[in-house]
Amino acid sequence: MIRLALLRHGPTAWNRAGRIQGRTDMPLDPEAAADLQALRLPAEWHDADLWASPMQRAAQTAAHLTGRAARCEPALMEMNWGDWEGLHGADLRADPLSGYRDIEHWGWGYSPPGGESPADLRARLVPWACGLTRDSVAICHIGVMRVLLAHATGWGFDGPAPFRIKRNRLYVITLSDRGWTALPEPIRLEARPPCA
Repeated sequence: MIRLALLRHGPTAWNRAGRIQGRTDMPLDPEAAADLQALRLPAEWHDADLWASPMQRAAQTAAHLTGRAARCEPALMEMNWGDWEGLHGADLRADPLSGYRDIEHWGWGYSPPGGESPADLRARLVPWACGLTRDSVAICHIGVMRVLLAHATGWGFDGPAPFRIKRNRLYVITLSDRGWTALPEPIRLEARPPCA
């Protein structure tokens, strides 16, 4: 049995502005960096393997949170949002000609114009996760987390998700010969002691 803990990267200027980032390689904003330096992984995860998406916002989150460099893993890269990268989701939602759908109506096959579908992400993420050999923490993106949690819970991007992804929390998936399961509640990051 292997446990995989998923953590969303800290906020960027585009996150705060409601812009779709996808593969656009934005850094953390200064406030996010400072906030992460005041946190740490729970003790039971200190010795886990540390992985991160190649996007700088994920690698920076790992470094600020743990003080060590994560292993870069291309499979953990965020979903490609194609023609919609850099745009505001609220604007796309308001335009009936955009083709935009809320995530609850995607199914596994929906993709933004020129982008990736959840099925595309699953095709690269599941083999990576199945190759893990010990407990691991992966600093990644909300799209990656949704796909891995959907795979673990049986959600098909068809109705309300059985999970809500928040920052500064570990979402734990257990991988075993009997299949994947997700812990029902995330684990909060801990405050770093002042002298740590």
